[in-house]
Formats: sequence, C-alpha cells, structure tokens
Amino acid sequence: MSQGLVILGATSKIAQEVARLAAREGREVLLVARHQERLEAVAGDLLARGASRVETITADLADTANHEALWAQVEERMPEMGALLLAYGSLGDQARAEESVAYTLRELNTNFTSAVSLLNYAAASMERRKSGVLAVITSVAGDRARRSNYVYGTAKGALTLYAQGLRAKLFASGVRVLTIKPGPVDTPMIAHMKKGLTTALPQSVAARIYREMEEGKAEVIYVPAYWRMIMAVVRAIPESVGKKMKF
Repeated sequence: MSQGLVILGATSKIAQEVARLAAREGREVLLVARHQERLEAVAGDLLARGASRVETITADLADTANHEALWAQVEERMPEMGALLLAYGSLGDQARAEESVAYTLRELNTNFTSAVSLLNYAAASMERRKSGVLAVITSVAGDRARRSNYVYGTAKGALTLYAQGLRAKLFASGVRVLTIKPGPVDTPMIAHMKKGLTTALPQSVAARIYREMEEGKAEVIYVPAYWRMIMAVVRAIPESVGKKMKF
C-alpha cells in the first residue's frame, strides 16, 4: 500500500483506527463520510499523528444516484490511490425490518447495493492502473442466516460473494481484493448490545486489517482470527436444528 489510502465510511471507529496507522507512516489519506464536523475532527487528528496530507469529502455513501459525481471527486483528490477501504454499514433493527419492506430495502441498499456501486468505480480505477488493494469489511453474520439478524446477514453475505467475484475478475490485472469478516467489535454500532468475551477492541481489529492491506497475501480474513473456527461450527449446524435455536 505504497500510495494514497481512500476510506469510505471514514468516521466509523474501525476506519479511524486504520487511518491512524496510515498517518503514523506519513501516508496521504482521503476520508469520505456523511458528517462534515466529524470528518474534520478525524482529519485534524490524522495530521497531528503524522499524515502527509488529509483530504475529506462529505457524502451520503448510500445515495447511489450521486456515486458518479462522488467518484469523480475521489479521483481528483487522490489520483495516486493505492488502496481503498470500504468500512461503512448499518447493523439495523431486525424487528423493524420484518414490519417494513421499505426499511428492509433501505438496509439492503446501505449494506450491499451502495457498496457494490462504489466498488465498481474503485475496481475500474485500479484495473486501469493494474495495481491496488480493495479491502471490503463485511461481517461474520454473512456466513449464516440467523433469526436474530438475517436481513443484515443477507446483505453482508451477498457483499462477501460480490467481493469474491470481484477478486476473480481483478486477479489478472494485479489488483488485490481483501474480504474482512469481523465479529462483534466494541464500537457505537453495538453500543446497545451486551458485550461478551468475543467482543474485540477496534484497535486490535484495525491493526490486523492494516497489516493485511500493507503486507499480507490473504484473500479472506476473520477478525479476530478465532471467528474462523466459530463460524465453521455455526455453518455446520444443520438447518433443521438451527431454525429451532434462538440465535
């Protein structure tokens, strides 16, 4: 990851920690997120930590109608993009999704459709340059549809499959696609949930992500790594049993 880093969803806690690691190495960073004041605060923090240049773009990433214009700004602000981290999403309310089709479609757009749109633009840019790293944060929830969050899990599972296909498409051009599957992370997204022994700290999750983007060769990583084994067990549960479980 020798050139500039673009982060979509830059005010998320994991994204901020990844950006801090990039700043520590003097990298150029372009931050994209919805809230201008929060973006400016993150940018100031990164400059204080050693970033050589920090640019910001305020945009609603779920608004696919504006993606073409948004991507033109990204290309203009970071013409030497070496890596992109897609780090936004919405955990959503499963009960509300079951009551409202409009809400369900909005959540699917935020977590899947809009991400696909932006990844298409990023992939085309990197394919032209024949280099780069596309890192996509999905979730372990996408490994198995569960009663408690199947709308969110569906979107993340679809995003994981899309990243797999994109990886195959871009392989010959030298572009690397990294799929990142975190378990629960102690961030505002799960502030309403009870923390457990498997809840990770955002700093440790970000360190693994940044290390893989910078030096790794993996195609899919679970963060923390023990989630690979946990989800292998969860996937092995027969549906005839799983549908009776309250998880």
